[in-house]
Amino acid sequence: MEELKKKIEECYNMCDAIEKAGVVKQPMKTSLRENLKFEFLKFLVYLSCLDGTILAAEQKFIKDMLDFDINLERANKLKYDNALYVGKYDSVVPMVFKYFVLADAGRKIENDEYKNKKAKMLSDTYRLLGQSYAASTDINSGKEVECLTKYCTMLDIYLKEFGLLRQDKKTKVEIEKEVEKLDLDTLMGEFNGLTGLGAVKQDVNEMINLMKVQKMREERGMKQTSVNKHMVFMGNPGTGKTTVARLLSKIYAAIGVVSKGHLVEVDRSGLVSGYIGQTAMKVTDVIEESLGGILFIDEAYTLTAGKGEGDFGQEAIDTLLKAMEDNRDDLIVIVAGYTDLMEEFLDSNPGLRSRFNKFIMFEDYKAEELMEILNSMCKNQDYMLSRDAYDASMEYFKNRCEEKPEGFANARDVRNYLEKAIAKQASRIVNLTEVDNNILAIIEKEDLPI
Repeated sequence: MEELKKKIEECYNMCDAIEKAGVVKQPMKTSLRENLKFEFLKFLVYLSCLDGTILAAEQKFIKDMLDFDINLERANKLKYDNALYVGKYDSVVPMVFKYFVLADAGRKIENDEYKNKKAKMLSDTYRLLGQSYAASTDINSGKEVECLTKYCTMLDIYLKEFGLLRQDKKTKVEIEKEVEKLDLDTLMGEFNGLTGLGAVKQDVNEMINLMKVQKMREERGMKQTSVNKHMVFMGNPGTGKTTVARLLSKIYAAIGVVSKGHLVEVDRSGLVSGYIGQTAMKVTDVIEESLGGILFIDEAYTLTAGKGEGDFGQEAIDTLLKAMEDNRDDLIVIVAGYTDLMEEFLDSNPGLRSRFNKFIMFEDYKAEELMEILNSMCKNQDYMLSRDAYDASMEYFKNRCEEKPEGFANARDVRNYLEKAIAKQASRIVNLTEVDNNILAIIEKEDLPI
């Protein structure tokens, strides 16, 4: 609770800094700090009203955290006056949150002690506030958790649109310690142990062997062969492109090709801004963060989708190509996406074809491979399929692989399938009088979302 109070106070202090910097242009009846306090209250009342009541423990929580006295009558009035309904309240980004994003994305505050992470900190505070509120009582409905997740996801999507949903940069000491721990044999075992991806493994292993030999020649003072390290990953969603890129970044660090071995993953929203001059700045920031590792640009074809229509995607590409040349010794860029669309992307700019000439094709998984992935996911979460559930799941994925309906997403389908099964299993056993480890672990056929 003390950690939450500290985070809330930090958010209030950030409100003061944002106001002082002149970010808030429109007149408000109260300070930004008071506005945020009221937004927090609405958030908690929204969660409370999902079950039509507000418990004593919830009232105490609101009083302790926000210093508001609330009861059911006041909560209902607040609900109706501010439209705190599912499908309405959780689809509108709070104005205060938008000011936090504006302050970070526009770098409005000089000598910012929060290093342009204010909006991300506020999003994290919302999440922690909601989780703590839900935990303040012994009654915890699935609806409450679902709505909390949906609301926080909405905030994160808004952050992502402005390129602010990024992990904190690690210190030099942290990176050096991580590189020291990298063991090539372990990493190669993990890579070659991935489900399926036979052709990918062959291509990547050939690249790794080439890099290892080039490193050996460099250490002996021999002439180096010019090797283009940048790659194109082509294939449908959920075929392991990000997983392979993440492992490859560590493997390259273990053999000395890059200095740090981290992966920075972005899409168009992390590179392109809607304002003149900001796109180049965003790309430069991402490049600086990626130095010593791999920059993975997912759905890279979207950078050229609006070419000729006043879009800033071309500015992102131009900045990226220059940065790749300037940092060719310690930066690898992987662009990824659907096969046909990636071909169009590479054809859109002569500089792209010359930089990206190594292509890795990721084929769709077979049904047996998807089942192997499902079993692995179950094992990692202490679940297991009953025999009937296994047979039904195999039949389900055989049909998915044969029909490949719109939206088919390979391993992502497996993840969604398991999450739904776990939720149904929970609903089935939650009211049982006697529950043992076996019951908690086994997913039955009736739990499957088919």
